[in-house]
Amino acid sequence: MRRMLLAPLLWIGAAHASATVPSSDAAADLYQQHCQRCHGVNRLGGTGPALLPESLSRIKPDEIRSVIQNGRPASQMTGYANVFSPAQIDALVDYLQQPPATPPTWNNDDIRGSHSILADISKLPDTPQHGADPLNLFVVVEAGDHHIDILDGDRFSVLARFASHFAVHGGPKFSPDGRFVYLASRDGWVSLYDLHNLKLIAEVRAGLNTRNLAVSKDGRWVLVGNYLPGNLVVLDARDLSLVKTIPAIGQDGTASRVSAVYTAPPRDSFIVALKDVKEVWELPCAGTPDFEPRRIQAGDVLDDFSFSPDYRQLLATSRKAKGGQVIDLDSGQVVTDIPLPGMPHLGSGTYWKRNGEWVFATPNISKGLISVIDFKTWKLIKEIPTLGPGFFMRSHVNSRYAWTDVFFGPDNDAIHLIDKQTLEIAHTLRPMPGKTAAHVEFTRDGRYLLLSIWATDGALIVYDSNTLKEIKRLPMNKPSGKYNVGNKIEFVEGTSH
Repeated sequence: MRRMLLAPLLWIGAAHASATVPSSDAAADLYQQHCQRCHGVNRLGGTGPALLPESLSRIKPDEIRSVIQNGRPASQMTGYANVFSPAQIDALVDYLQQPPATPPTWNNDDIRGSHSILADISKLPDTPQHGADPLNLFVVVEAGDHHIDILDGDRFSVLARFASHFAVHGGPKFSPDGRFVYLASRDGWVSLYDLHNLKLIAEVRAGLNTRNLAVSKDGRWVLVGNYLPGNLVVLDARDLSLVKTIPAIGQDGTASRVSAVYTAPPRDSFIVALKDVKEVWELPCAGTPDFEPRRIQAGDVLDDFSFSPDYRQLLATSRKAKGGQVIDLDSGQVVTDIPLPGMPHLGSGTYWKRNGEWVFATPNISKGLISVIDFKTWKLIKEIPTLGPGFFMRSHVNSRYAWTDVFFGPDNDAIHLIDKQTLEIAHTLRPMPGKTAAHVEFTRDGRYLLLSIWATDGALIVYDSNTLKEIKRLPMNKPSGKYNVGNKIEFVEGTSH
């Protein structure tokens, strides 16, 4: 199958619009006349991305309006401010944020039909062809223009850059040996990339709106969690061919979206959080798995979770709840509630040893504080006030600091460095005043770290993790996240899993 090219957003045809009638029907007509050839009759995507409410939920209406009016640089999307009237553009913006009249579907035949092999792995060298340390590479997501960079983590230079599908989300995941990286986009595309040969190998569309994916401990399986349709999709990790789809349906028959999927290596299983039913699923994946979920009753529906260091316990939360819960994965029982105010973002939390004991810390999305929890007692040790609500928190076993942003606050150009032993803010940096600073990832040895400036004229800033001296600045277009191969495949302390 010919590989589908990506238009970052809204490629609208050149035909001129008719008289302005800012109604839903008129907007639908505009879409069918000017947009559907690229984004599909049912807005499911084609050479351009899907234009569904689920896909556009994190894009502000003003941003959609600006893209229609002005286009996007270095893409197939040109501006149409001289084609549509302001009222027509407003109507189209509103239309794109409404669900389609016919509910979209995506079944096994659709998945298989979207599958494409782009390179023959058997004909490629099985050793790195680029001269860089394969375990100190970074995969960098440039969200501003939907590209992926492969960065040498020793020289801090870009080895390769390629276009991704729309809004890569949930963090790339790696094969256990670090050779392959798996990318999931917001509109359901999964891509397999060979880091040894710097080549795309395969792609498939596993859903219409995807949360994230996980790779099994043995590297044989990829599990994709979808909001739309609400299901899990099991792919063969070698080529992304479809193995099985699993509807996300609770024990009581309630259909659900999938909030998150992660691998739990010591358990040889996948762990799944469901958005609309009070269940956690564990899917064993060792040997010859049938991928039948073991259902664990939760105290609430789950948006997010993290693990204890031994993967025996799950720290879970719901955005609607005023705290979290601890679930023992061995017994399948809810152990206790956790006092976590402010919508904790557990998936971006981190843990370390303090006075010889494990502690867990998480930023909070609606309150300017860091919650620090004792892993033994599940008691709150401390709430650390920050300049605003945060989203990402990272550290490394060789770093004395945990780095956290204040992503949702007015001071979002600031980064706090928290001393992991005193639990005090030791430093506050403002790398580029006025521009959002977020998401830190360390080199494999922890000597350096990379910090993102989330702006179209943003950058990756490399710091010495001990002296805090800036080492290098790489201009990039909204580098939303970066992921070190060695840290991720070794599931090291301080990084996201």
